[in-house]
Amino acid sequence: MLETSARLLRLLSLLQSRADWTGAELAGRLGVGLRTVRRDVERLRELGYPVDATPGVAGGYRLGVGAALPPLLLDDEEAVAVAISLRTAATGSVAGLEEAALRALAKLRQVLPSRLRHRVSAFEAATVPLAGAAAPGVGADLLTAVAAACRDHRRLRLRYRGRDGTSEREVEPHRLVHTPRRWYLLAWDLGRGDWRTFRMDRVEELPGLPGARFTPRTPPEEDVAAYVSRGITSAPYRHQARILFHAPFAAVAPHTSAGAGRLEPVDGERCLFTAGAGSLDELAAYVAAKGFDFEVLDPPELAATLRALAARLHRAADRSAEQP
Repeated sequence: MLETSARLLRLLSLLQSRADWTGAELAGRLGVGLRTVRRDVERLRELGYPVDATPGVAGGYRLGVGAALPPLLLDDEEAVAVAISLRTAATGSVAGLEEAALRALAKLRQVLPSRLRHRVSAFEAATVPLAGAAAPGVGADLLTAVAAACRDHRRLRLRYRGRDGTSEREVEPHRLVHTPRRWYLLAWDLGRGDWRTFRMDRVEELPGLPGARFTPRTPPEEDVAAYVSRGITSAPYRHQARILFHAPFAAVAPHTSAGAGRLEPVDGERCLFTAGAGSLDELAAYVAAKGFDFEVLDPPELAATLRALAARLHRAADRSAEQP
């Protein structure tokens, strides 16, 4: 019985690790015959695991979707990753997940082996969330509804609060994109006849029932994340800048983020930073604080702002030197 139980757990772990398995592959991994594999699959079904089987030469087995959630088998690294992710979700940007994440974490910790529980506890003891001006949260129900519409290619009607007020927008959703603070939806806006990026925290209510199916359009760029990043860091602002840093991409990248602007390598010694801001003073201070040599490609008037900033900093340094 013990050998059979261990083999069932091994079979379940294999089915969870990959979408499709042939009977011969499972038999080889388990060291048993095809008849034993079929019997073990039936035992898993009796325990509530929906294992789908496809007959024929090209057939095989896959773990299906059931009415209830059966237990999952996780290896050590997966268990630690899930625990840390749940802890992070409890203080993340998805509203309404905090309590559910903590409940799930408590259940997981109860069954973690001692060696893994110590690793998770060490992470929790050494980590403190930084309180600050948090971005508005987005409900998990809203995110999952929009994600399902993206997956199923279903139109959505959104009540959206934009810069010009609240309006009804009918869209063909393409992808959800998120930064550490905010969630965005890239979608084709049927009313505007163009691609638009929507901040999910400005969607005022859950979309209604999914609309008609649509044929997915070719996105504006293959790199959807880069397209959204450029849109949210440049387009909404009065001033757009292109800064050429005289430093390698790998050196500058840790000092910026996707929410601040788009950074891309030019060659082995230079990289290009594209960003927007409400004022030239903000742009000047931001790029100067990076600590790398740079030059302004656009806009030309930013150079004068940098000279004024340099003079102001020079005067401040002189006054500080004069202090006893």
